[in-house]
Amino acid sequence: MSTRLLFVSKGLDASSTRYRAVQFFPLWRAAGFEPVHVTASGGPGATLGMLRQASRADVVIVLRKTFPAALLWLLRRVSRKLAFDFDDAIFCNSDGSPSRTRMTRFAAMVRCSDHVFAGNAFLAGQAAAFNPRVTLVPTCIDVARYDVTAAKPADTLDLVWIGSHSTRKYLAEAIPSLKAAAEKVPGLRLKIVADFDLPDCSVTTIPVAWRADAEARELAASHIGIAPMRDDDWSRGKCALKVLQYMAAGLPVVSTKAGANAEVIGEGVNGYLVSTPGEWAQRIAQLALDADLRLRMGEAGRRRVAADYSIEAAFARLRPVVEGLG
Repeated sequence: MSTRLLFVSKGLDASSTRYRAVQFFPLWRAAGFEPVHVTASGGPGATLGMLRQASRADVVIVLRKTFPAALLWLLRRVSRKLAFDFDDAIFCNSDGSPSRTRMTRFAAMVRCSDHVFAGNAFLAGQAAAFNPRVTLVPTCIDVARYDVTAAKPADTLDLVWIGSHSTRKYLAEAIPSLKAAAEKVPGLRLKIVADFDLPDCSVTTIPVAWRADAEARELAASHIGIAPMRDDDWSRGKCALKVLQYMAAGLPVVSTKAGANAEVIGEGVNGYLVSTPGEWAQRIAQLALDADLRLRMGEAGRRRVAADYSIEAAFARLRPVVEGLG
């Protein structure tokens, strides 16, 4: 009889649901498990439905969500085995400042779980303060999805940033650095693959509406992936997804030296880590002038992702722990 896994999240559209649960479903099924997803948001009816399904599952895995004390008590009571998976600093505010309410709910969720899966080393350390049973499972990608061929412009140097409106602030804060780079690199453009544009910034932009079936091609048609971010607890909780996407698409990466980005990028191997506007401009100009360097770094990035951040590599960490729970 197959082991029934119930994944509980705020919805199928959430990136954490797609990258930390649903993309593993074919692997779970091939390994003899029965994975199911349920949405925990949507009112009392959705909550009762989630609790009913939890009572029938062998292992319940909550993705990123925390619950009020009474609901958490009920979920723990009906679940045979309960695991918690998170890939964001949900214990603090989105500006990185402490939040007593968020930390209290996070601590309660972690304490009552039979096991915790964390998306990076910083998050794993936070969880370990409340529960020693923590496994680091980096956010990963389907590397084959990004193995596409696309022509790159010959008369421009296209930087690319992929994200959403919720992380727009990081890109907006990097515009002065990109302006400095544009002064060194004639023809520099910024492709924004997202749900917004920055039309009034001082760098030529190419807005591209994000689509799942087009993101790999848009990345591959660019020259350099960029990943600006802040160095605070919220940013340290990020799991370097865009960096992994750039690397899988064969792009060299220039990123702020912070968080999980600094764990994934090998300085001078598959990209550069920078801290100041001058460093941003210097590294982008260096890559702009050397197509062979871009190619070598892009190939090194692909190898890095395939070895350590593919869905197969992550599943090899997940499966034995979940089997032990079931």
